[in-house]
Amino acid sequence: MAEDGSTPSLFSPYKMGKFNLSHRVVLAPMTRCRALNGIPNSALVEHYTQRATDGGFLITEGTIISPTGAGFPHVPGIFNREQVEAWKKVVDAVHAKGSVIFCQLWHVGRASHPALQPRGIAPFSCTDKPISKRWRVLLPNGIYGVYPQPRKLETDEIPQLVEDYRQAAANAIEAGFDGVEIHGAHGYLIDQFLKDGINAMTGEYGGSLGNRCKFIMDVVRAVVAAVGADRVGVRISPAIDHLNALDTDPLSLGLAVIQRLNKLQTDCGCKLTYLHMTQPRYTAYGQTESGQTGSAEEEAQYMKAWRRAYQGTFICSGGFKRENGIEAVANGEADLVAYGRLFISNPDLPVRLKLNRPLNKYVRATFYTHDPVVGYTDYPFLKDDDKNSAPVSRL
Repeated sequence: MAEDGSTPSLFSPYKMGKFNLSHRVVLAPMTRCRALNGIPNSALVEHYTQRATDGGFLITEGTIISPTGAGFPHVPGIFNREQVEAWKKVVDAVHAKGSVIFCQLWHVGRASHPALQPRGIAPFSCTDKPISKRWRVLLPNGIYGVYPQPRKLETDEIPQLVEDYRQAAANAIEAGFDGVEIHGAHGYLIDQFLKDGINAMTGEYGGSLGNRCKFIMDVVRAVVAAVGADRVGVRISPAIDHLNALDTDPLSLGLAVIQRLNKLQTDCGCKLTYLHMTQPRYTAYGQTESGQTGSAEEEAQYMKAWRRAYQGTFICSGGFKRENGIEAVANGEADLVAYGRLFISNPDLPVRLKLNRPLNKYVRATFYTHDPVVGYTDYPFLKDDDKNSAPVSRL
């Protein structure tokens, strides 16, 4: 129920912490490989501005927290002065259209390659086991390669990683972002620590479920201390095996993280901005490798359990279309719905969804190219005649 007693809608206003949103269609974080040499440029300004609406909410593509964080070529960073200054142009343009924008903080861990690392070093993780050959890494020359064997971290290296997240969060706020999303999902570094199918650490960061949750909570606490809980969102994907991120008990893993986030909120007396949860259908590979493929009903039960457990704003994502996005909000399964691929090809997606207009089809072949226009900023908007005088920017 909404505060006024009405049934919430995908297109109704929502108060997300201190942010007043005019609708609940969120731009999901999506890697697009257009930030040449890691610096946001005019193409990113145009891309995000196109997708901004008055009262809308945007989450940036994964933005690396350190030179070792990249898992794709030409992804933006937020760890040096040039990047901070470049992001200011993106943020200012988005704010001019009335949108809220968060920066997603990203480190890929073992999901990298020496060709993407400084000085050609090996990527690192909480394991020395590589990602299987079932998956491929996009290299700077445009060819897909095999993931290499990572270097297993030493426990005394972890504080510096936590500091990298903290400093990146502070940099994001300096750049003008309204907040940050900590990327703890999809087989990347934080998710590698969380999943028992990957984490091979001994001591306080490995083994038990509680120990496997320690790294994400160290990061969350450091980021909250730097920028405030009301500027922090967290993304996790307990039931997704993307990049071999397997766990034998995803339901318990999700609940364990949520329990700790809830306690943190109680302890600090301030809610996080949101929890962002990805459903397994987000990836074409699903959970086939794990041998534990859950039914759609089982996956739905996971999401409902996590939704009930979390004390705050809940964002869901993962292959949503118009109909099931509307249902998710109306049924109370989520407060907000994040759209990725549909937002790639439909810069005016919130308007199209609200008016139930046809959607442009996305072109997968241009998802990770470096062209600043093709497949990035050249998808058409609805023509004025198709809007039937509907509002363009305020939903």
